[in-house]
Amino acid sequence: MRASPAASGALNVFAHSFLILWTALAAGPLVWVTLSALRPHADLVTDPFGLPTEAEWANFTNAWAQADIGRYALNSLIVLAGSLTGTMLLGAMAAYVLARYSFRGSRTIHLLFAGGMMFPVFLALVPLFFILDNAGLLNTRQGLILVYIAYSLPFTTFFLVAFFRTLPTAVQEAAELDGASHTRTFFQVMLPMARPGLVSVGIFNFLGQWNQFVLPRVLNVGDESDAVLPQGLAALMVQQGYEGDWGALYAGVTLAMLPVLVVYAAFQRQVREGLTAGAVR
Repeated sequence: MRASPAASGALNVFAHSFLILWTALAAGPLVWVTLSALRPHADLVTDPFGLPTEAEWANFTNAWAQADIGRYALNSLIVLAGSLTGTMLLGAMAAYVLARYSFRGSRTIHLLFAGGMMFPVFLALVPLFFILDNAGLLNTRQGLILVYIAYSLPFTTFFLVAFFRTLPTAVQEAAELDGASHTRTFFQVMLPMARPGLVSVGIFNFLGQWNQFVLPRVLNVGDESDAVLPQGLAALMVQQGYEGDWGALYAGVTLAMLPVLVVYAAFQRQVREGLTAGAVR
């Protein structure tokens, strides 16, 4: 039985109203932080929710130079370059084998990866601290990169297993009939076909690793020069106290959000394709 036009219209109004409300809740804080970054400190103290009367670009200069946000951002990019590359490479290789080949124990390994997503990272902080300390990797970028990779592998592998299973088997079989090795088939045939899924899970990993605060706070407590961006923003907030430069603080947060927004805007089409590809066979 089809719904009446009046009922369909009411449903559409409700759906659009809910989407507008959700957009306002999601984008509102981002817009407020960005606008606050353009306001002088005195205006923020007297009217926290007001609009900027003139752009105070000195806030970004203070956050970048005086608060050393540039160095913290560079450290985050260095750590992220290693961890994201390792996570995507190892996760894609493990997911491809689990999705395309049948062998004894494959289901158990897949379930172990899935179970890894349910393990809270807070329970592993103390063991991780002593493991890295014994290995001589505590307070180093290399140790943080390895921990990020291990932390992100379960979700990456679980996500990509479902995606690799949707890829056509005929292409893989044709490559093997042409004499391509398993390595060549993976890197030159299957991996390019899985690009939408790789981009989608890569952006999720980028968000998680770029915004990670707990792990570097516990495992990277040595020289402040190696601190990553979330640590730098926390240090800036602590330094502000009650009489700090709030315009510089909001500018630092805006600079931290900018790479994430740029990456998502550049790859939003691939993200949509990756999230919906597993629903269609």
